[in-house]
Amino acid sequence: MWIRSTMTYRASFLMTTFGNFAATGLEFAGILLMFTQVDRLGGYGLAEIAFLYGAAGTSFGLADLAFGSVGRLGQRVRDGSLDAFLVRPVPVLAQVAADRFALRRLGRLSQGVVVLGWGIASVDVAWTPLKVLLVPVLVVSGAAIFTAVFIAGAAFQIVAQDASEVQNAATFGGNAMLSYPPTVFGDTLLRGVTFVLPLAFVNWLPGLYILGRPYPLDLPQWVAFLPPLVAAACLALALSAWRAALRTYRSTGS
Repeated sequence: MWIRSTMTYRASFLMTTFGNFAATGLEFAGILLMFTQVDRLGGYGLAEIAFLYGAAGTSFGLADLAFGSVGRLGQRVRDGSLDAFLVRPVPVLAQVAADRFALRRLGRLSQGVVVLGWGIASVDVAWTPLKVLLVPVLVVSGAAIFTAVFIAGAAFQIVAQDASEVQNAATFGGNAMLSYPPTVFGDTLLRGVTFVLPLAFVNWLPGLYILGRPYPLDLPQWVAFLPPLVAAACLALALSAWRAALRTYRSTGS
């Protein structure tokens, strides 16, 4: 329904999608400006950072397209309109994800794909069949990890009755962090995004294997192949948290 509504005004859709593409492109433009002053950032060249940026951006774009609408769940909790979702014969999570579905988010996704494609074409890597296969695996697994963060954030909003900015810090903030190489961050942060909120499995750990770079925290190389398992575990935990939070929902009491 929301897609049909959007496509009714196609010129508006194209302009908002392009605006979304351009707005997210400014993030990478900032990285390009840095490289007008330096040759390397954290020991990484522009093509390598473009690869990491594009991988994270594509994964986040997929998750944001499908589940970005859950970021507004706090408003429905506050005004009690979530009640209407509970009486329909459709899973509540599916309804929340489809609520005001914004097809313009394709702009963010396409921008990540463009930068990822340029990074793959430009990076100096001895490509093997395993490394080629790992690229789509890390993109899909990264999207699943971001999806789990979106769902867990929605569960937290039910309990906290909003706190959407907390969710944004982990989703949009996490994507911004992953746009840079891990060498620019301290070990404490790296431990947090590896063992607590495992965003490092979105692009850093599999990406460093593809680039032939040393791993942070002296991790073994085989962790590059764990993203599918990490994504499955994150989704299982997030869905459990969602179901538990939904059981605590008591509407507005009015």
